[in-house]
Amino acid sequence: MRILITGGHLIDPANKIDGPADLVIKDNVIESVGGAGSVKKDKVDEVIDAKGMWVTPGLIDIHVHFREPGFEKKETILTGSKAAILGGYTTVCCMPNTNPVNDSSFTTLYILERAKSANLCRVLPIGAVSKSSQGKEMAPLTELANAGCVAFSDDGEPIYDSGMMRRALEWASMLNRVISCHEEDKCLCRGGAMNDGPAALKLGIPGIPGVAEDVMIARDIELARFTGAHAHICHVSTARGVELIRRAKKDGIKISCEVTPHHLHLTEDAIGEYNTNAKMNPPLRRRDDVDGLIEGIKDGTIDAIASDHAPHDADSKGVEFTKAAMGILGLQTSLPLSLDFVRDGTISRTRAVELLSTGPARAFSLKGGTLSVGSPADVLVLDPERAWSFDVDKIVSKSLNSPFIGRTLKGMAREVWVDGDRKLKGGELCR
Repeated sequence: MRILITGGHLIDPANKIDGPADLVIKDNVIESVGGAGSVKKDKVDEVIDAKGMWVTPGLIDIHVHFREPGFEKKETILTGSKAAILGGYTTVCCMPNTNPVNDSSFTTLYILERAKSANLCRVLPIGAVSKSSQGKEMAPLTELANAGCVAFSDDGEPIYDSGMMRRALEWASMLNRVISCHEEDKCLCRGGAMNDGPAALKLGIPGIPGVAEDVMIARDIELARFTGAHAHICHVSTARGVELIRRAKKDGIKISCEVTPHHLHLTEDAIGEYNTNAKMNPPLRRRDDVDGLIEGIKDGTIDAIASDHAPHDADSKGVEFTKAAMGILGLQTSLPLSLDFVRDGTISRTRAVELLSTGPARAFSLKGGTLSVGSPADVLVLDPERAWSFDVDKIVSKSLNSPFIGRTLKGMAREVWVDGDRKLKGGELCR
């Protein structure tokens, strides 16, 4: 099969392309990229009219929670993969906080088998740094890498032991893998449930100060400097954290980082009267922190936008605020929320695609993130101006925890190919 995508605006940051172009998919690779009208329609098997659309590399999310095995009532690899495809994602990296924790090749291979059965997006496992993510004994990183883990993380559990973190960085470096770091000094925020400050005092909720994140970022920057290894900072939420990372990059330290759409769009005010769908970790911060994050996506400090897709069932959220689970859905809303910053002139189209695709691929050394000839045919055709309402009936995840439910969003995935196999057609799943 040869498929021609014509009439669209092609954006490929890796090759510095941002303009009208035709693209041909043959079997599972990109066969050609050329000027508009450069390919004769009678030489292909199918023609996709992408007039008014953007044609980009498939999106890549390096921080999702698919909950399987162990927490299937919240999400499964199948339902999470459906959300990913509808959101324009062709590759996702799933965190190890499953039950059992992904700290062995058995769990890794189970996840890969379930992803193969789902047959939608690429699901790449992230292995635990320590056994059971308890921070006491290092997990078998070589075994996990050989089984298919693309990175290592203890996710919601910070690695307190600096000696272990040093060894993990050195070991991961030998395996050409990255450590993805959840930065939180829990001694500074015991029992905290929202950003520390006047709003928390008013609501009577224990606070999580920004410094709890900043001090751990600073430590891991110094360990990355010392070891020469690559550390990736998850879901940065403070302006100070962005500045620390900016300075580290100027020093030539191997540091990358991500930010979530909800930390870019929302402040602690979204909690209102104890809205548990606005509870996440790290918490929503104040306006000056949001401004610092936005500056980071503008100047290139931040490498990726990641959804931190964290489904939770109603029983986990429908309790008092301090006891509610942390996290929100993100895969179906990340693209339109990110495009808001293109429409208001904050970032360019190319920068948006870089943050959602090319940058994540680069941060984790993944295939994809480009439309180069010969590369895997992971392709997204999106309508940047399509307005739609994120209503409950549009959600394909098993959970409904999002502060954006009912909000009108603009920007929608229309066509998606994964390895040359069409998964989304006209905005509808192909299966």
